[in-house]
Amino acid sequence: MKNLLKICSLLLCLTGYNAGAQEVVKVDTINGTRLQVSMDTKVQNALADMEDNCDRNTRSSSATSSPKPARVLVPNRELTNAEICRRNPRILGYKIQIAVVKSNAEANEVKAAFRRRFPNMKVETDASLRPNYKILAGSYFTKQSASADLARIRQSFNTAVAVQYRVFCVEAK
Repeated sequence: MKNLLKICSLLLCLTGYNAGAQEVVKVDTINGTRLQVSMDTKVQNALADMEDNCDRNTRSSSATSSPKPARVLVPNRELTNAEICRRNPRILGYKIQIAVVKSNAEANEVKAAFRRRFPNMKVETDASLRPNYKILAGSYFTKQSASADLARIRQSFNTAVAVQYRVFCVEAK
């Protein structure tokens, strides 16, 4: 008896919920497909009001009344380094790899020796290949811009080589 009472109350709730709803058929504005939705009349009226307030682009035959689409200007010349830096502050450039060592202590020794010989160059340690540590110096846009410093560094560190690496644009030469 209790189960029958529960089923009847559930059916009554479901039919009462759908009693206020009506079947609405809308036509899609993009490709014209029919869309069938069950909704209350108040919701339908609110939806119709919102659709009426939308800004619609109507195409007319006169060219004077329709605005022209915005043009995207593409420069015919190659972008300067400053323009590239404005768009992306970290780019793929070059660093000079001074040495690859096995421990952090050795890396710190090599960095200290490098700073004594070249105090005006920035040097950093890359520990992404643990247990090996890379000691990297400088930041350059191209391999050619790194070649002058590379020649000076090779006099002291003969294993130095220019490698591709992510560099901060503002630090690069």
